[in-house]
Amino acid sequence: MILRIDSLTFRYPNGTTALDGVSFGVEAGERVALVGPNGAGKSTLARHLIGIERPASGTIEIDGRRTDGLAIAELARTVGFVFQNPDDQLHASSVAKEVGFGPRNLRFAPDRRKELVESALRRTGLTDLVDAHPHHLSLGERKRVALASVLAMDTPVVVLDEPTTGQDHRSVALLGNLVDELAAEGRTVLAVTHDMDFCAEHFDRVIALEDGRIVADGPVEHWLARASRPTGHAFELPQLTRLGRRLGWQTPVATVEGFLDRLTSDAHDTAEAPAGP
Repeated sequence: MILRIDSLTFRYPNGTTALDGVSFGVEAGERVALVGPNGAGKSTLARHLIGIERPASGTIEIDGRRTDGLAIAELARTVGFVFQNPDDQLHASSVAKEVGFGPRNLRFAPDRRKELVESALRRTGLTDLVDAHPHHLSLGERKRVALASVLAMDTPVVVLDEPTTGQDHRSVALLGNLVDELAAEGRTVLAVTHDMDFCAEHFDRVIALEDGRIVADGPVEHWLARASRPTGHAFELPQLTRLGRRLGWQTPVATVEGFLDRLTSDAHDTAEAPAGP
């Protein structure tokens, strides 16, 4: 298990409890979406994984090591964190320098560093922007630079905080493909997200938080079924799930592939139905 959190509790200095007894584990290669309303504790939980926040009580274990006392620089060898606002982490004078900073700081060998930087730039569609100043780029481009800088560090865990915010359709599609590729490579991806379409298309598991507690944890299909019920928790359903409900489908469908399969199945059933008198 790459990540284990046990009874994690966190309070802000004003006494507000942001996380209250949170416990779960994540296997290597899993794609896990952290969802919930604003103030549920999602980003606070994510920041614990890189040591920006520290527990009031409870433990966090990453790649077999407890994080107690580990510095942020040490945790960065295992967990790559892409902030919601890329300006919180971009600092270099060019895209190439920004993406190369992490592997250089981790003292990777020159050949490996070069390979990782080139791969990260290619995978994020930034090869034509290597000489550009990050702060002269659009928000979507800056978010891709931040993502590339984390990919180049080759961490086994990648954490994305609201990765689709400010991204156009092309960038969201690129990001979704990257999430799928990272999981296929055995790397673990956790994403804090309000984008339920992105969640349903590219994640296997959903952990839903409310008021600092986990209220649901399981496969994305189970979460959709629960959220679709009138008594379920108030989450925005994916567009295709809402469309399926309008078509009278009882079983939630959230992906394009699943939606087309269901349409094909319904058309087949209609064709097979006996003609009326």
